[in-house]
Amino acid sequence: MDQHCGKGAVLTHTVRTVAETGSTNADMLELARAGLGEGVWLRAERQQGGRGRQGRAWVSPVGNFYGSTLVRLRDSDPAPATLALVAAVALEEVVRAYLPEATPALAIKWPNDVLLGGAKLSGILLERTGDAVVIGIGVNLAQHPTDTDRLATSLAAHGAQPDPADFAETLAAAFARWLGVWRGQGIAPVRARWIERAHPIGTALTARLADGSALDGLFDGLDPDGALILRLADGTTRAIHAGDVFLL
Repeated sequence: MDQHCGKGAVLTHTVRTVAETGSTNADMLELARAGLGEGVWLRAERQQGGRGRQGRAWVSPVGNFYGSTLVRLRDSDPAPATLALVAAVALEEVVRAYLPEATPALAIKWPNDVLLGGAKLSGILLERTGDAVVIGIGVNLAQHPTDTDRLATSLAAHGAQPDPADFAETLAAAFARWLGVWRGQGIAPVRARWIERAHPIGTALTARLADGSALDGLFDGLDPDGALILRLADGTTRAIHAGDVFLL
């Protein structure tokens, strides 16, 4: 058994692939309402209505990865929002395996991005219906947008271009292992791995909050529930539970 496996792990998975859909998350939400269980991934070669956090469009050309899965919540599970950490550590693990050793820094950024050389490589979107949390992941494998308000990149730009179907299988297996850790050992080891793979403690950040205000500070880890801890100029800390975070 893999060292990351724990009690309650989903050790088997199935990846279903469609040529085109509106959004794999929207499709998976419908499947969740129809009673679909855990362990199934839906991957699309192209999306017409892909979306990111806060309703942002996610451009979805052929060659990149677009996929969604679901987790059925149990009474003994950690907080549902911390599934974002599970997805992030699994995704970072898989991306790292495809990259050449000399690749610029790979890092997780709160709440749900993986950065490569400081540019956005991927995004994670969690949506809930009933007892099911749908986790959608988009990764720029072959190409990346150049007309967005934030710097983006792709694996191809760094000398790697995995086949999306192969990437899906690898990611599904990694997610299953980390889901087992989350269920069997709690959030602590997932949180520890997230912090280990994030940008360094002390990194300067700005958090744009839901009320439109912005808060500058230094990254000081995550609290036990997965909220971002921001150390302010006066030495106090602030837990950020929602918002957009940018490196300064």
